[in-house]
Amino acid sequence: MDLAPSKARLAPGGAPTAWRLPALAQLLIGWGGNQFTPMLIEYRQRAGYSALDVDIFLGAYVLGLVPGLLIAAALSDRYGRRPLMTAGLVSAILGSAVLALGDLGGFGLLFAGRTLSGIAVGVAMAVGSSWVSELSASPYAAEANGSGARRASIALTVGFALGPLSAGVLGQWSNAPLVWPYVVQIVLCLPVLLLVARRGIETRHDGGAVRVLHRLRVPAVAHRRFLRVVLPMAPWIFGSAAVAYAILPQLVDDRVGRWALLYTVGVTVAALSCGVLVQPIARRLDDVSTARAVVVSMLLMTVGIVGGVVTAATRSPILAVPVAVVLGAAYGIAVVSGLLEVQRIAEPDELAGLTGVYYSLAYVGFLLPAILAGLSHVASYPGMLGMLALVALGCTLVCVSGWAKHLPARRT
Repeated sequence: MDLAPSKARLAPGGAPTAWRLPALAQLLIGWGGNQFTPMLIEYRQRAGYSALDVDIFLGAYVLGLVPGLLIAAALSDRYGRRPLMTAGLVSAILGSAVLALGDLGGFGLLFAGRTLSGIAVGVAMAVGSSWVSELSASPYAAEANGSGARRASIALTVGFALGPLSAGVLGQWSNAPLVWPYVVQIVLCLPVLLLVARRGIETRHDGGAVRVLHRLRVPAVAHRRFLRVVLPMAPWIFGSAAVAYAILPQLVDDRVGRWALLYTVGVTVAALSCGVLVQPIARRLDDVSTARAVVVSMLLMTVGIVGGVVTAATRSPILAVPVAVVLGAAYGIAVVSGLLEVQRIAEPDELAGLTGVYYSLAYVGFLLPAILAGLSHVASYPGMLGMLALVALGCTLVCVSGWAKHLPARRT
């Protein structure tokens, strides 16, 4: 199998649909990374793990995701997008295989499987987003219309929604609910792995002689726009998602009885579907002369977390649904607006690296369920979410302070 970067460059407009293959790979990797979410209840009820255990599993793939984001981005700048995306699909398949065997190895095997899934998601986010964006612009597409960021974001978000949907249906009605969701994802990934490895169009044709360790340095993180607008917003991207479909369903699961799994699936899909639907709006909200899109996303996050406070206090499964939808809208606007900011800030050789830093910061928010579960013996969820809302409001004000025109020069 030849994984070397292709040296052929296409004429402008020569591959207008080439972005679809890496986008499909992103979708399936995102599917694998998020299919675990509704199964938290199954691992508690069937396997006997505690709430803290399953929240640790949920956030465990951050340990794989951060190096997957940063190291894979640097490697892809040097060796090409195609071989790294191929490796990401292999990691996704291995992660699902290990998770399917989780009953045999207990906590350690599940933790390892989630870490492998995290590596895969990191590759999909940093390398896949850069690859889709590059294939959506000249010389691979007829014109560069800024659609790459939205395409990459939608592919990931659809995968994040389809994974829980599949896992929920199989978990509710299959005879091996902790095995079949992973098997289905593996079967879907295998043909895409072969297609990406053999037919993916490489966009990095000359990685140069710069060492990979040197490429891990991303000077663009010192850009004032990144520090004042992107940085305070990024952790809330998956922070809002974690509140929407990890924390809220667990707070009300005893109110929905045996339908807890399908309820969690419904809340997850509702939040992420809204996240997809609002992304065209996010593109229109984006403005290089303001931080409008980022600020709107942060305001929605703050409102959504306040709604989470009320949901936690009342433990109402009905109220949790519109709250999750608001948080999903915040997620969708934030992830696209952040990617657009990153694309404007980064030099071509730094795009994958800065995208990796951006998503690493975003995934810090996915540690929230484990942190709040660990603190739940000393504080109530309404109180903790209330403090979280105040922090989100403070970050919103920081983003407002960066409202000024985008700075084209990063040099410091």
